[in-house]
Amino acid sequence: MKTTRNRPVSAVTIAMSDSAGGAGIQADLLTFAAHGVHAASVLVAATAQSTLRITGIEPLSPAFIRRQMDAVFPDIRPAAVKIGALYDAARIRAVAAGLARHRAKNVVLDPVLAAKAGASLLAPSAIPSLLEELFPHCDLVTPNLPEAEALAGIRIRDSADKREAARVLASFGCRAVLIKGGHAKGREVTDLFYDGHRFREISHPRIRTRATHGTGCTLSAAIAANLALGHSLESSVRRAIRYLGAGLERGIFPGRGWGVPAHFPGRRRS
Repeated sequence: MKTTRNRPVSAVTIAMSDSAGGAGIQADLLTFAAHGVHAASVLVAATAQSTLRITGIEPLSPAFIRRQMDAVFPDIRPAAVKIGALYDAARIRAVAAGLARHRAKNVVLDPVLAAKAGASLLAPSAIPSLLEELFPHCDLVTPNLPEAEALAGIRIRDSADKREAARVLASFGCRAVLIKGGHAKGREVTDLFYDGHRFREISHPRIRTRATHGTGCTLSAAIAANLALGHSLESSVRRAIRYLGAGLERGIFPGRGWGVPAHFPGRRRS
């Protein structure tokens, strides 16, 4: 009997878990699956988390993060990498070293500083390590407005400030920056994409919903999935924004708190 091996396109997420399934590793795995991409994972920390709040975080050791990366990368050979919350400088260094060791490609960093409910997911003292040690390995960094302000050290009041923040962040060595505009007010959301040479504003209607937990994770994972599938960086960003918009329109509410985007928005509910 003849057998064949069907090797899928793969991507890996390096992030914390969300025990309620709304953000982090869980959101990334669902997003990869929705794009037909095999999902591998490297766990940085586990959270005790509901749809209302985070009640505890248990980090894994940098040595075990290294062991996970050394198991996944040579075997799965991920075509893209999504990175989320990394907890502290020691874990940032472990991830950065692993990316260099395995010559990772199509690396998308969502520089998560805090959870939607307010819990800190990155020690403030770790910001220099994030900028100086991890950014140079990244093809795209996707901060929201508060994260862009904190990382660039610039108060963002208008589009000129946003462009200057993008320039500052790109100066740390990442290939491109996407500053998300969801925290601004208005009927439209305007995201700013900067590839190191040109700025592009991507505007889309604001979707009024409370199903917004894990949106940053979902967007960055969707960008990574599209990169893994061979799309260009700008095309991957635009496709991911459309995917997230469809998910927000069909958001779900699994618990008593924040809802989450539907990761399979085209699938009819029974």
